[in-house]
Amino acid sequence: MKPLITTTARVPDKPGKALHWGQLSGASLGLALAELVNSQQHPIVAIVPDSLTAHRLETECRFFLGDNADVVLFPDWETLPYDNFSPHQDIISQRLACLYRLTTLQRGLLIVPVATLMQRIAPKDTITQASFVLATGERFDPDAMRQQLGSRGYRAVSQVYERGEFAIRGSIFDVFPMGSALPYRIDLLDDDVDSIRTFDPETQRSIKKIERIDLLPAREFPLDETAISRFREQWRARFGGKPMECPTYANITEGICTPGIEYYLPLFFTETASLLDYMPTDTMVCTIGDCNNAGQLYWQEINERYEQCNFDPTRPFLPPAEVFYSQDELHSKIKQYCRLQYHRDGINDDAMHSNLNTSKPPLLPVDHKQTNPLAAFMDYHDQHTGRVLICAETAGRRETLLTLMAKHGLHPHPVEAWQDFLTDDNPLCITIAPLESGMVLPEHGISLIAESQFFGEQIFQRRRRKQQRTEPSEDTVVRNLAELEINSPVVHLDHGIGRYLGLQTINSGDMQAEYVTLEYADDAKLYVPVSSLHLISRYSGVDADHAPLHRLGSKQWDKAKQKAAKQVRDVAAELLNVYAQRASRKGHQYQAPDNDYARFASAFPFEPTPDQERAIDDVLGDMHSENPMDRLVCGDVGFGKTEVAMRAAYMAVRDNKQVAVLVPTTLLAQQHYETFTDRFADFAVNIDVISRFRSKAEQTQILEKLKRHDIDILIGTHKLIQEDVNFKSLGLLIIDEEHRFGVRQKERLKALRAEVDILTLTATPIPRTLNMSLSGLRELSIIATPPAKRLSIKTFVHERNKGIIREAIMREIMRGGQVYFLHNNVETIQRTCQDLAELVPEATIHFAHGQMRERELEHMMSEFYHQRFNVLVCTTIIETGIDIPTANTIIIDRADKFGLAQLHQLRGRVGRSHHQAYAYLMTPMPKTLSKDAQKRLEAISQLEDLGVGFMLATHDLEIRGAGEVLGDEQSGNIQAIGFTLYMELLDRAVAALKDGQDIDLETPLKQGPEVDLHMANLIPDDYLPDVQQRLILYKRIANARDDRQLDEIQVEMIDRFGLLPQPCKNLFEITRLRHKASTLGLEKIEASEKKGYFEFAQNANIDPIVLIKLVQEQPHCYKLKGPTRLEFSLDETRMGPRLAFIDDLLTQLAGDQVQ
Repeated sequence: MKPLITTTARVPDKPGKALHWGQLSGASLGLALAELVNSQQHPIVAIVPDSLTAHRLETECRFFLGDNADVVLFPDWETLPYDNFSPHQDIISQRLACLYRLTTLQRGLLIVPVATLMQRIAPKDTITQASFVLATGERFDPDAMRQQLGSRGYRAVSQVYERGEFAIRGSIFDVFPMGSALPYRIDLLDDDVDSIRTFDPETQRSIKKIERIDLLPAREFPLDETAISRFREQWRARFGGKPMECPTYANITEGICTPGIEYYLPLFFTETASLLDYMPTDTMVCTIGDCNNAGQLYWQEINERYEQCNFDPTRPFLPPAEVFYSQDELHSKIKQYCRLQYHRDGINDDAMHSNLNTSKPPLLPVDHKQTNPLAAFMDYHDQHTGRVLICAETAGRRETLLTLMAKHGLHPHPVEAWQDFLTDDNPLCITIAPLESGMVLPEHGISLIAESQFFGEQIFQRRRRKQQRTEPSEDTVVRNLAELEINSPVVHLDHGIGRYLGLQTINSGDMQAEYVTLEYADDAKLYVPVSSLHLISRYSGVDADHAPLHRLGSKQWDKAKQKAAKQVRDVAAELLNVYAQRASRKGHQYQAPDNDYARFASAFPFEPTPDQERAIDDVLGDMHSENPMDRLVCGDVGFGKTEVAMRAAYMAVRDNKQVAVLVPTTLLAQQHYETFTDRFADFAVNIDVISRFRSKAEQTQILEKLKRHDIDILIGTHKLIQEDVNFKSLGLLIIDEEHRFGVRQKERLKALRAEVDILTLTATPIPRTLNMSLSGLRELSIIATPPAKRLSIKTFVHERNKGIIREAIMREIMRGGQVYFLHNNVETIQRTCQDLAELVPEATIHFAHGQMRERELEHMMSEFYHQRFNVLVCTTIIETGIDIPTANTIIIDRADKFGLAQLHQLRGRVGRSHHQAYAYLMTPMPKTLSKDAQKRLEAISQLEDLGVGFMLATHDLEIRGAGEVLGDEQSGNIQAIGFTLYMELLDRAVAALKDGQDIDLETPLKQGPEVDLHMANLIPDDYLPDVQQRLILYKRIANARDDRQLDEIQVEMIDRFGLLPQPCKNLFEITRLRHKASTLGLEKIEASEKKGYFEFAQNANIDPIVLIKLVQEQPHCYKLKGPTRLEFSLDETRMGPRLAFIDDLLTQLAGDQVQ
C-alpha cells in the first residue's frame, strides 16, 4: 500500500530514539499507524490509554491494512486489581492465543491498553512449552491425556460447552482448546486418533473433519506438581501463618483454581515477564494519547485497592510491585525500543516532531425534518474537489444510505475495502466499516465520512455480523425433567405426586434395567422403568416445600384428578367462547410469500437463528390461513423478535393492509420507528410514529393520513388504541410487552382480538398469557437461541453495601464500559446521584426518570448512548429502552420490590454485546424480605442462562401459586394435581369441545403400551456416566413421536458418546415396537425366550381377519385367551430374532395399514 500521509514523516531508526507525530484527526490516526506497519519489516506495539481506544483503533487498523499484516489485540482481564473475580474464559482464551501468536510474530501490529501492559505475566517460553499438537494417526493414552490437560488448567466435565473443558467417554474425547473458535471431537480407534471433527457446543453435533489441532494451556500459569509446589513454597515464605486456613492456598494444593487466582500469578514462577519481553528487540513502540497519565491513575488505583482489600488474614495479597510494573519500571522498559508518540492535535514542527497533513472531519447532520435531509452533505460534496468515501456500519445501514441518497440524485459506488477505494476512480464511494469517526486528507483530496458525521445525535443499533448457521437443538428451553434435583416433586399419571430420588439400576433375574425411583407418603417407593418416563412430569403449581405427597394405593389421587376434571370443563367452555368468536369470523387470508417477500427477507443483515426462522414460518403460516392470527413470540431480550414482527408487517402492507405497532414507552416507540424506517428503506412503505414527541398539530395530521390510508405502518404508545384513532384498513396489530399495559388497554385489545391478526412480542410472558398459549388458544413460538458471542449475565443478590457498589462501578468503567444504577424513586434520585458521585469520584454520573420533559429525557439517553458519561442513575424508564452495547453492568436498588418479569426485563438491559455482563440486585437486610421476594430473587439468580424468559414465567407460576392464571377458584386444582397435568386435561377438554364431542376426562390419559421383552434395555453408566444426561436422553427417547425422531437421537448419541452398546440398541428397538403397538391400540406386549402375549385395548385398531387366520392356521403357536389377549409360543434365546418376531407379528396384525 502506497503511503498517503506518512511519506515525509520521520521514523525513529535506532533503539532509545523517540519522535512525535501530530495533527492526527479522526480516523487518520489509524491510517498513520497502518502505513507505519506496512513500511516496517518488524513488529509495532501500539500502547493506548484504555480498552475503548484499543477496540476503536483495532477496527480502524484492520480496515486500513486489510490482509496486508496481522493486527493482534491483547485484551485486558476486565477485572479490578486484587479482584475476587477471574476473567471470563473467552478473555483468557484471547490472551493465550495472542501470547502464543507473539512468540512467532515477525511483522504486524500489537495493540495493548497501558493498564494491561502494567500486568506481570508468565515468562515467554511458558505458553509454548505447555502447548502441544494432536493429529490424526497419533497414539492416544486417555489417562496420560487426562493428567496432561489437568496440569494445564483444563477442567474435566461430562459435556463440553466452554473453552478450557474436556470430556473423555470411552472412545470419544471432546475438548474445547483455548484460542479456538469451536470445540473438537476426537474419535479413537484402539490406541490411535482415528478422526478429529469440530462440533457445535450448543447442539453437540459434529460439523467438519480436520487433520490436527493446537492445544494451548487453559491458564496463563501451570498447574502441574512442580508449579503447585513452587506456589506453596513461595506463599509460605511471603505470608507465613497457617496457610491451610487460607482457601486460595488450600484449593491450589488440591489443584483447584479459586476466583481471582490471577493476582497470585507470580507465586507460580521464579520470575515474571512483561508483554514487551515477548517481542523481538527490533520492535517499535508507539504510544497514543496520554498513556502516561492513564498509567499513573491506574498505579494509584492498584495501591488504593491493595490498602482496601488486604485486611483478611485468610486472603493475603502480594504487594503491588510484585504483581504489576510501576509506571517508572514500564517507562524504562519502553525506552529500550524505537519510539513514536502520536498526538491528535498539532505540535511544534522540528527535527523531533512532524505534523501530518490531515484535518478534522466535518459534521454533516442528516435532518429528516428538512425538505432535503442531505443538504449539509450535498453542500460539502459540491465544494469538495476530491473524492469521498462513506463508511456505513453494516450492510443494512449501507442500503439505507444508498436509498436516501438516490432520492436526491446521489449514487455512491459500492466498494469492498479501503484498497479498492484507492484504486477506484469514482468521485463518491460507499463501503462497510464501523468506524467511529472520519478524516480529511487535503493533499490527496480524500474525505472519509463515518456514519457518526451523519447521525451523530441519533441512536441506531449496532448489529452483529452474519454468523454460521447452526442446526436447531431438539430440546429447547422447556426441558421439564432437565431441571430435576433430588427430592423435587414429580407427578406420575397413575399414582400422583411423589418425590424424585434419582436413577437406580436393578437386576431382575439375569436382566439389568434402570428405574426412576419415586418416594411417596409413609416412605413408600415406586420404581418406574425408564421406558415409562413419558408418564412422569415435573410438578409445578406451588413451590416444592408445599407440594402435596400422595399415598400409594389410596383413592386420594383419583379424587383429586376427578375434581380437577369437573372444573376443567367450565374453564374450557369459557376459553372456547373467545376462540369461537375468532373462529366464526374469517380473517384476511394473506398471499403466500413470493419474490418480493424473498427480497425483503434477504435484506436482513444477519443470518436468522434457527428459532427465529421457525417463529417467522409460524407467523407466515398463521397469516396465510383464513382464521385471525393470535400468536405470542417469546424470546429473551435482544434475541431477534423485532425482525419476526417486521416480516409480518411486510406481508400485511404488501396485501394493502395497515399495521399498528403498540409499545409501552415513548422512547421505545422512537427506537422502533427508527428500526422500522431503516429496515423498510428499500421498499415503498409509509411509516410514522405517534407519541408525546409529536405536537398536537402533527398528531392530528397523522390521524387524517391514517384514515386516508396514507400511512402503512403506525408505531405508538397506548394513544394508538384510543377511540379517536381510525385505521382505514387495519390488518395486523403488533404488541410489544403486553404485560406493561393497564387493564383498560387490555380490554380494548381484547375487543380487537376477534377482528384483526395479533402478534404479541415478549421477553417474559406473564403467566396468564403463557397459559393461554399452552392451552392452544394462542399460538406460541419460542426464540431461545442467543446471538453468537452473547454471554450470560452474572447475577448477584447482595444486602446493600457501598463497597460492592463502588467495586461494581469501577470494574465496569475500568474496561471502558457503562453502568445503569436503578433507583426507582424520583424524589430521592438526585440525592442518590450525589451519594454515588462521592462514592465513585472517578465516574461521570447523570440521572434520568419518567417525570423529566420528553426532550430532556431523550437528550440524556442519547448522551449516555454516545458514552459522554458512564453511570446513569435511573428509574424503570429503561425497562423497555434502547440498546446500549457498552452498558454491561446494572445495579438494581431495592430489587426485592420488583416482580420476576420486571427483574428479568431490567437485567436484559445489559449484556447486549460479547462482554461479560453483571447484574447486582441490592436488598435490605435478608430478615426483612418476604418469602415471595426471597423466592423471586433466588429464581432470577439461579437462571443466568440466556433464553430463560420462558422458564422464568413458569417459575412465576409456581411462586404465585397459579392463582391468577385461570381465576382464583382454579388455583386449588392446579396445586392438587400439578400445572402440567392440569394443562393436559384442559387441552383434552378444549380439543373435545372444538370437535363437538362430549368431554370425557374420566378416561385415563394416553400412556402408551407397556413392552417387556425380558432383555436389558438401558443406557449403561459406563457408556454415559452423567445421571442428568441419561435422564434427559431417556425422556427424549420416551417422548419421541416417531421413528424419524428416534433415528435422530440415535445418530446424535453415536456422534457424542460413541457406538451404542447392546442394551442401548435394545432400548431404541423396544421404543420403535412401542410406537408400532401404540398405533394398533395394544396395551401390553410381553415376550420371554419361550412364550409371550399381546394385550389389546377395547377399541384396538387391528385387522380381525388376520388375527383369526393366525389362530386357525397355526394353533400350535397362537391362542386367543378371551377377547383381548393373544398368546404365542416361540423358542428364541437370541435378542435379535425375538425383536424381529414381535415386529413381524405387529406388521401382520396391522394388515393393510402399513402399506
